[in-house]
Amino acid sequence: MNNKKNSEDSTTRLLFDAPGPKALKKIRIANIIGSILIAGLVLAVLFRLHNPPQGENQLSWDLWRPALNSEAWTDFYLPGLVQTLAASVVAIIGSMLYGLIFGIGRLLPNRVIRFISGIIVEFCRAVPVLLMMIFMWRWFSSVNLPSSSYWAVTISLILYNGSVVAELVRSGVGSLPDGQREAALALGLTRTRSLMLIEVPQALYAMLPAAITQLVVVLKDTALGSIILYTDLLQQSRRLGSMYFNILQALTVAAVLYFIMCFIVSRIAEWLPSRLASRTSGATTPDPTAPLAINDPTNTVRIKVARTPRPFGGAEPVLPESYGASGITPHGWQGDYRGYLHGEEEQYLHGRGHYGQTSSVGKLADMITQEIRVVRPQNGKGKKDKKKHVSSRVQRQFHSSLFRWGRGKKSSTDHTGMDSDPSDKNNTSSNTSQPSDRTKDWK
Repeated sequence: MNNKKNSEDSTTRLLFDAPGPKALKKIRIANIIGSILIAGLVLAVLFRLHNPPQGENQLSWDLWRPALNSEAWTDFYLPGLVQTLAASVVAIIGSMLYGLIFGIGRLLPNRVIRFISGIIVEFCRAVPVLLMMIFMWRWFSSVNLPSSSYWAVTISLILYNGSVVAELVRSGVGSLPDGQREAALALGLTRTRSLMLIEVPQALYAMLPAAITQLVVVLKDTALGSIILYTDLLQQSRRLGSMYFNILQALTVAAVLYFIMCFIVSRIAEWLPSRLASRTSGATTPDPTAPLAINDPTNTVRIKVARTPRPFGGAEPVLPESYGASGITPHGWQGDYRGYLHGEEEQYLHGRGHYGQTSSVGKLADMITQEIRVVRPQNGKGKKDKKKHVSSRVQRQFHSSLFRWGRGKKSSTDHTGMDSDPSDKNNTSSNTSQPSDRTKDWK
């Protein structure tokens, strides 16, 4: 959040100079003057309503009581609100389907479908929605269609707002990079399948805020149905005002209800894109990937790769098992034994000479241990790997005897002074008196 504010501040500083003390003083004075003017205008309107030149005081409670009592809500406001929502819901669903169908039709490679879709969309978008309602209402009334005003309002809103949604679909697909379509065609998809599977889903996500904003227009345009005698919220409010001669108070309540509905829809338009963005995949968590170090315990270059099935003719997979994992995963080393858990416990035995030097026998043992491996499950149970047909007991005895011989060989060379440190007088005695940890068998 702070990064976003900092970026906005930096952009503002690039576009405009920061105001100085004199400019800030002028801005403060202008704000004060504007607030005084607005407050004076509101007071003038209230005074005019309280003392009109003709008629009764419009702020009198005698006029507001019939517009706010329970009878007004049950007999006028709520039935009108239900009719408004009924026409709005059907018009919203129909306009989305209409816009999606004809928006895709204007993008298909078939010239005939593209031409017909373009004519329908342009015609419905050019004709005023009120004029369309009047013509359809007279037509439906002439054929004695039940609820002719309701269907006239609903179909007119579908045709007009659906044409706007169709243009949103077309512009959303047009705003995508050309590489999306080119990549789909390179994979062997047809132009139609590329449009339906690759381009349109991305365009729908991009046009979502504008499409939901258009739904607010659908909700407000239902008020035009009152002209063709559709009993929506506006028409019911006018009837209430005509009955109690408080048309201003009744319309004020209707305006507040329209504002609440449009405010809720606009908040949904702001919340839905962020909600969809939060449901996408985030950063991956790296799996514990172990290096295969043989001689050098600091060798973390070799990474265990995923043993996935290779497709016919495909190359050997070289990616790590976790795409979010780093190339190097350090591990703790204890002596010449290393163990890590990665679905199974792998233990390698390394031959080492004294003072961290690797003897020739140790190198030979390292070469052998590359080919002989003991695999144990995490719980220490289960069958062992019978690779190379060598039992674990034979392996342990072989390595134990081999390293005992290598240690004795190393101790004899230390007596000759070839590999020992001259400054350490107790080197030979300490090496021969204390047993080495390298001779311990695996647990």
